[in-house]
Amino acid sequence: MKNSAGRVQRGRGRPRAFDQEVALERAMLLFWDRGYEATSLDELSAAMGISPSSLYATFGGKEQLFRTAVDRYLARGGERMGCIFAEVPTARGAVRRLLETAADEFTRPDRPSGCMIALAGTQCSPGARPVQDLMRGCREAWHASLQARIQRSTEDGELASDTDAAALATFYVTVLLGMSVQARDGASRESLRAAVEAAMRAWPGPDAPRRP
Repeated sequence: MKNSAGRVQRGRGRPRAFDQEVALERAMLLFWDRGYEATSLDELSAAMGISPSSLYATFGGKEQLFRTAVDRYLARGGERMGCIFAEVPTARGAVRRLLETAADEFTRPDRPSGCMIALAGTQCSPGARPVQDLMRGCREAWHASLQARIQRSTEDGELASDTDAAALATFYVTVLLGMSVQARDGASRESLRAAVEAAMRAWPGPDAPRRP
């Protein structure tokens, strides 16, 4: 299109030639599978089907892309803990449901094994400290949520009032994160479910039933 002076008028910018949601999904899966530092920009660009310049223009660089991918992961499944705690009436039942769900999710064949929050940012150089801090913050939030649920169970009489909620939360978060490592090492859904049964026998209280 030409203006009155005969010059060609250009649009205010070309639309993106790629699906941003699809590209972000691919980046999330790659980070989840390989971890933050082991994933290069070239690998990200290839997996996402975009150029490095488009990656920077759209997502702001590798670290910002990783943060966005973590948000996507949490929005998809990482918030499940809160839903379980809201739906299951007892703390014991909620913890069992949480671990059983993790056993299923960590071993799904259609996605990387284990948990992105547990695995993708544990081994980083000093320059990637913000990424480690991000992932540690996510895990600490899980611990705080579980501790709060256990503490509530001491107040409503499910658990003894002198139960150490912090220690019990640490134990079950350790089980959860350990299941993620086991899944990455090839553990089956059945073996993780068996580990859940063993872990639930450590729940305090006399002869607690197997199911909530």
